[in-house]
Amino acid sequence: MTAPGTELVTCADCQGSGTIQKLTNSLFGQMMSSSPCPGCGGYGTKVVTPCPECAGSGRVKMQKEVVFNVPAGVENATRIRLRGAGNAGVYGGPAGDLYGEISVKRDAVFERSGDDLHATLEVPMTAAALGCQLQISTFDGLQNIEVKPGTQSGEIITLPGLGVGHLRRRGRGDIHVLMQVRTPTDLPDEQRELLKELAKLRGEEKVASDLSAEKDSLFTRFKDIFVK
Repeated sequence: MTAPGTELVTCADCQGSGTIQKLTNSLFGQMMSSSPCPGCGGYGTKVVTPCPECAGSGRVKMQKEVVFNVPAGVENATRIRLRGAGNAGVYGGPAGDLYGEISVKRDAVFERSGDDLHATLEVPMTAAALGCQLQISTFDGLQNIEVKPGTQSGEIITLPGLGVGHLRRRGRGDIHVLMQVRTPTDLPDEQRELLKELAKLRGEEKVASDLSAEKDSLFTRFKDIFVK
């Protein structure tokens, strides 16, 4: 705090005690009170020749890398307190604390809901109809997903215990995978003919015409009601 070759000087106002005593009169008589010495700020000493680097404050500006652990399960905007890692205290006082705010980066595959993770998996129409085994990349590596025959869009397959770790307690959340059946578009003629043959075998070749007739019937009924 002092320049090289110099020392702190005892405060002449408080004689080094750091406090000033004052006698005051009151209704109850004379009372003695103590307060920090204004001459030295309560330190008992003064810096007559301050250090040119710190101007007598006892601290200088510098950058320092701080490494700390982020516990599993923290959420966005969580604040972590690092005791004693803040600014150095003035005149050799204790250092303050450092607060770090966590910003959780969004993942390209998973969305977080509490300690659970949600993902959407596109499944080809044929694979959903016949059943298959697919793989999904998780934070624990590749995991197998059993797609049962006849799987429909909107069905959810759960992978237990592979989600986010619970904060301050054991265990983890789950991964929920939403099945989305992908319907092919722009079919080549050969594939279109195969689908037509399949529709005929399943008795579904008249579904489109039946729906069209039902739509016309509904329109006729509404027209009869409202158009008179």
